[in-house]
Amino acid sequence: MRMIITVPWGQRLGGAEAMLQGVLGGTGGPEHELELVFLEPGPWPEELREAGFRVEVIAAGRLRQVHRWLSTVVRLARLFRSRKPDVILNWSAKTQLYGSPAAVLAGMASRVVWWQQAIPRRSWLDGSATLLPAAAIGCYSKASARAQTRLVPARPTFVVAAGSPVPDSDSRPATLELPEDVPIVGLVGRLQPWKGQDQLLRAQAILRERGRRTHTLIVGGDSYGLSPEYASSLEPLARRLGLAEDVTMTGEVPDAGPYIERMDILVNASDPEPFGIVILEGMARRVAVVAVNAGGPSEFLEDGQTGMLARSGQPDALADALEPLLSSPDLRERIAAAGRERYMQEYTDAAMRARFFTAIEALLKTEGA
Repeated sequence: MRMIITVPWGQRLGGAEAMLQGVLGGTGGPEHELELVFLEPGPWPEELREAGFRVEVIAAGRLRQVHRWLSTVVRLARLFRSRKPDVILNWSAKTQLYGSPAAVLAGMASRVVWWQQAIPRRSWLDGSATLLPAAAIGCYSKASARAQTRLVPARPTFVVAAGSPVPDSDSRPATLELPEDVPIVGLVGRLQPWKGQDQLLRAQAILRERGRRTHTLIVGGDSYGLSPEYASSLEPLARRLGLAEDVTMTGEVPDAGPYIERMDILVNASDPEPFGIVILEGMARRVAVVAVNAGGPSEFLEDGQTGMLARSGQPDALADALEPLLSSPDLRERIAAAGRERYMQEYTDAAMRARFFTAIEALLKTEGA
């Protein structure tokens, strides 16, 4: 199987990039030939070239630059005709807006698949991507697939749960000055409103009022400059809540793993969350996890067993889900151990790759039938 994957970002900064890197970490056998086309330059395409992948970079510019869009589509079509891929996988709604028209020009519309990185709503981006030809749309979770089928037209979907690499046995926790006498509650993610860093800070204030002191570790920065006002609001919010001395913000880091290892509890406050790969990273490191009982996490976490599910992403709900873990180190340890076991059984990157290529191969058989 020869596959061309179109990628919008030149850096690895989030779950979507982590999922694709996991796919690329093992091709599933010599029968799979993967090539990538990035729509912007950056360290990630260079890293993949050094790893031996065939990589092209076409600087697409912004979608509203019609002449740049048209030029990119024409160049992609030329590349598709030259390479003759069996599958054209557009790794986001944005790249679907380039890759699908290019496939039409190349006479390969039936080979297009794209990956839904979110739980879609009726936005112009998801709506426009869905209108364009695609044999199927890949999703991280059943919740994402259900939402996708409500868009018009209702394209076929398939679900592949994400995975995460098994941490190196010699990995070391990050060097940070953190208190040792209170639990460290962490959140990893881009500083964007839907990630809920502000909600976690408010939950921390509620817990303090209940007599539960914690220290919050926020790992991540304003990736791509998507939400600069939100990012700059978090430190002032912590001060207003009286938490300035009880919060550590790292900014962007190249690898969140060593920071997760400093946490007693990892929180994913996104509501809803299409999957939550960072939750798997916590489970892999034997850290108790808390997530919202919606979207992807509700499909792979067992409440009170392999994690704690909050009834929403609101501060009081997060505080309620955190409190049992804060009050019982034994419960934290039991959930952390069970989470690690579940991760090793089903959610390693090797298990994810097997699911991914099985799904793509089944799609090819269906299309060829």
